[in-house]
Amino acid sequence: MHPVEVIEMVSFYAFFDQTPRGRNRIRLSKTPISMMNGAREVAEAFGQSLGIAMGETSLDGMFTLEWTNDIGMADQEPAALVNGMILTSLTPLDVPGIIAALRHEEDGLGLSSYPPTAAQALKLPKSNVRPSLIQAGPLLTRPVVRARGLKAALAMTPEKVIEEITSSKLRGRGGAGFPTGMKWRLTRKSAGKEHYILCNADEGEPGTFKDRMLLAEFPDLVFDGLTIAGYALGSQHGILYLRGEYAYLWETLQETLRTRRSLGLLGANICGRQGFDFDIRIQLGAGAYICGEESSLIESLEGKRGSPRDRPPFPTERGYLQQPTAIDNVETLICAARILEKGVAWFTSYGTKESAGTKLISVSGDCARPGVYEVPFGVTVSELLDLVGGADAIYVQVSGPSGHSVAPKDFGRSIAYEDLSTGGSTMVFGPQRDVLDVAMQFAEFFVEESCGWCTPCRVGTTLLKQGMEKVLAGRATLSDLSEMEALGQTVVRMSRCGLGQSAPNPILTTMRNFPELYEARLAAVPFTPLVTLHDALREAVAVQGREPLSEET
Repeated sequence: MHPVEVIEMVSFYAFFDQTPRGRNRIRLSKTPISMMNGAREVAEAFGQSLGIAMGETSLDGMFTLEWTNDIGMADQEPAALVNGMILTSLTPLDVPGIIAALRHEEDGLGLSSYPPTAAQALKLPKSNVRPSLIQAGPLLTRPVVRARGLKAALAMTPEKVIEEITSSKLRGRGGAGFPTGMKWRLTRKSAGKEHYILCNADEGEPGTFKDRMLLAEFPDLVFDGLTIAGYALGSQHGILYLRGEYAYLWETLQETLRTRRSLGLLGANICGRQGFDFDIRIQLGAGAYICGEESSLIESLEGKRGSPRDRPPFPTERGYLQQPTAIDNVETLICAARILEKGVAWFTSYGTKESAGTKLISVSGDCARPGVYEVPFGVTVSELLDLVGGADAIYVQVSGPSGHSVAPKDFGRSIAYEDLSTGGSTMVFGPQRDVLDVAMQFAEFFVEESCGWCTPCRVGTTLLKQGMEKVLAGRATLSDLSEMEALGQTVVRMSRCGLGQSAPNPILTTMRNFPELYEARLAAVPFTPLVTLHDALREAVAVQGREPLSEET
């Protein structure tokens, strides 16, 4: 490989560095939910204890302290990644104990292996991820019997399995909602030396953590679904792409795979079915939100930067290693396993005409009972708020920053593909929150996570963020709002992939649903420049070493 190829890849991922960093890496989650719960105070406590600011490394090379984007712990914020281990529900009082534990080099914490082990995690205070499932529905009702759906599938032909999934009207649970049966059929009939099935466990949308819960609490069901898909596609290879923030699950998931191999549920002639040879491996991501997009995920699996591919061709024709590939979300594969186990009629008895089954919703923010809820499609936002204890909400963000900003006037809308489509994230904001400040934080998130490939997204997200800064500073005019709206529409239409196409949503939807909040921040004068004269002259002042005599000069 050429050095430029290595630099290109390393510079893309948040978990890689081109310069030395601390032996102990403390990454604090920075999201609206974490800030609401005291993350800023926790960051100050770490900074004071270590004598460094955010983004710095201590002089002894022991610690690096920095912010990171959502780590999938919205129901247990403030949270942090420390050497790949998850710490949850942090307070400033926890900081001295955490630092003291990390300073004990004889414990091996400063040189932890990656992925970390459970034994290493036990040595750190607050290294405890609580179970997140608050309400189970028909999909997750226990007990779950291992391989029941898989054995039912193996009693059919692969074509019949695809027919069952198609009849169930199962659609992708990652947010896009593409019909799963159609995807499997297209992949199976595509010509290739190999066929691949990929499980997308790169759950990077802020506020989403239902896939994390499924991997932690129902791993066998996930692998049942992945194996069923392998059988249906005529594949021998399944890959679970696990986001780097969930590396703490590596040990448990590998143990589950070993158990399945010992029981004949993976490997050669699975469950005695002659000729069905299939196995699963897990590959870790390295911190990149865009790798949740399917073509970016494939690029990352191949060891490259996770930039989206041009389509066509679609992955069903030429995906991983240029072979026919189906990519399904964790929740989608669990649905497939349950459909084969319990039947199409059972699955379609829940939900709506266009949205069959149930949906797992990750709920966080200003509510009494954050966590994962299994609800039938068609539930209204108002009903969900009553369920989670968030009836006083003034604003709900459905499907994360890339989704919908819902005002109280629309709380009667339904969570379903035909109305409010969602990948699972639901963030609740109470009357004490500033809607525009939340939108600003989402705008900053998209600036950070843009891969930079296309100009509309790379430049447009930055300009939208600057526009929001002007609004919050009370310096924007009606003309500025019109320009922001036009710019947002351009970014939506012209961006290369789903990230750019959804990046303006927090601003566009809050402008549409909360116009009075924007109007209240407008400047009294008809025009205000994007930057003040003082800011424009800052570089010249620094070069000349003197201030201008007056604003006019």
